[in-house]
Amino acid sequence: MTDNATFAKRDLSVLWHPCTQMKDHEWLPLLPIRKGDGVWLEDFEGNRYIDAISSWWVNLFGHCNPHINQRLREQAETLEHVILAGFSHEPVVKLSEKLVAMTPDGLTRCFYADNGSSAVEVALKMSFHYWRNVGRTKKTKFVTLGNSYHGETLGALAVGDVAVVVAASAPHRGEAFEAAR
Repeated sequence: MTDNATFAKRDLSVLWHPCTQMKDHEWLPLLPIRKGDGVWLEDFEGNRYIDAISSWWVNLFGHCNPHINQRLREQAETLEHVILAGFSHEPVVKLSEKLVAMTPDGLTRCFYADNGSSAVEVALKMSFHYWRNVGRTKKTKFVTLGNSYHGETLGALAVGDVAVVVAASAPHRGEAFEAAR
């Protein structure tokens, strides 16, 4: 059986973690997780931790949710993934119809991204292209807020303000403004 220290050593020898200054792990221990159940995460030594941020806001219904896992198994038996560039399938059209029905008038289409950073990139690109398409070609700046985080891609970093990653996006950053308190 693996213990936390052994697993952490393996991890840190082959992996860079997002939104992490890796030198911090010289003094701040990595938390190796073996399994999850509901709101709980468990390490290799049986210690339990509450996943208070739902693993970056992804596991909103808890880890190993039986209903979600069953639906994932059912879908995987039919179709795991199909590229949406020139292709379509029933689940994506059904979901899009439900989402469009909930949105305000004028929002009639869905665009899917596979993670939050990519969703921010898509939003930036759509905004940029919208203004170009309506002839407002001088609208080329984005509002960014101080102390904000939107993801790890270059565009998402450029509109965020996390000190550890600001330098990585410096060539693409504008001026940041701190949000009113």
